[in-house]
Order: sequence, then structure tokens, then C-alpha cells
Amino acid sequence: MTDAPYHAHIYFSPEERATAEALRVSFQAEPDVLFVGRMTEGKAGPHPIPQYEVHFHESALDKVQNMIRASGLRALVHPLTQDDLADHTSLGEWIGGEPLDLDLTTLDPPGKNQGIPRFGKTDF
Repeated sequence: MTDAPYHAHIYFSPEERATAEALRVSFQAEPDVLFVGRMTEGKAGPHPIPQYEVHFHESALDKVQNMIRASGLRALVHPLTQDDLADHTSLGEWIGGEPLDLDLTTLDPPGKNQGIPRFGKTDF
């Protein structure tokens, strides 16, 4: 069994920025978190509002989900497979609020998920 790659997208409003920054610092201190991306200021890829990305393996899934729940922020947590569309829709789990309307036209086609080679290495 492999320890599959996962992402979490942590969304925040201007009023939630301080909470998002505090959670981001907590993620950076977690040895089970591989990478924490920069905080965006607006739309980025399929994400319509400010967010940042967290990379981790499936073995850290419960810990990451619990940290997000404790923060009260909205997040999309999903595996990183060869199907970017499914990752962000049917395979994803929303925490802390209603799902956002993502811009699905920006996602990689099935079999071409560029996030896999970049996993844990760089910001998107």
C-alpha cells in the first residue's frame, strides 16, 4: 500500500485572513505536512477566492482535517490522482462550509494531472 498524495485548499475571506495565517503557520510546523503554499490574494486556477494549498500524504489526512475543522475555515481536501477534475469534485471533501463554485475549465484533463510531478515541490 502506498501513502497517496493529498492536497488541501484552505479558503479565506479578508476577515478570516488572520485565522488562515495562523493555521498556515501551524501547518508549516507539522512534520507530516510536506509543503504549504503562499496565500493568494484572489482567484487562482479553479479557486474563486483567496486560498493556499497544503501538500501531505494520506497518512496525515486525519490530522490535517482536524486542524482545518478546529480553525473554522472552509477547505477542499482531495487526493491527487491522474484525474484533476475528479480530485476537485467527486473525490474531494468540503470542510467548514458549502462547496464553492470552482472554475473547472482550468483543471488538467484526465491522465495529465500536472500536480503529481510537482507534488510537495512547488506552489501552484
